[in-house]
Amino acid sequence: MSADIYAFQSKTLTGEPLDFAQFRGKAILVVNTASRCGFTPQYAGLEKLYQDYKDRGLVVVGFPCNQFGAQEPGDAVEIGAFCEKNYGVSFPLSEKVEVNGEGAHPVFAYLKHALPGTLGSEGIKWNFTKFLIDREGKPVKRYGSMTKPEELVEDIEAALGAA
Repeated sequence: MSADIYAFQSKTLTGEPLDFAQFRGKAILVVNTASRCGFTPQYAGLEKLYQDYKDRGLVVVGFPCNQFGAQEPGDAVEIGAFCEKNYGVSFPLSEKVEVNGEGAHPVFAYLKHALPGTLGSEGIKWNFTKFLIDREGKPVKRYGSMTKPEELVEDIEAALGAA
């Protein structure tokens, strides 16, 4: 298992490479997202965090996932259009992935192992589970779906440090 997040790659919704090495030295918030979920309005809070902190070194990366209640059924074009039109999302969005099971994207396999959930479970329970990674690429905190983006401000400030 990798020692930090920088070893991982994905593709964006548009098929471009999404290499976590490009985020070296930044704090990263990784979130599994969905467009038809009760937590979907969190996109607005995630975008606000990104806008408020990107100049200080925060990157938010959304990973659309259809594993929970089939709440992300669209293709890449539909997902991108929905996020931009409804929430003004400008942070990077990955291609649609799985976060649990044998087909789980390696980023989520790594994060779940590094930061197990309640009772030591490595599984992700629902959409909008969030993982905060510090500037050294080490996962530092996991948040469940119920945790609103604005509740992460103190931890994001700590992850960003004085830089």
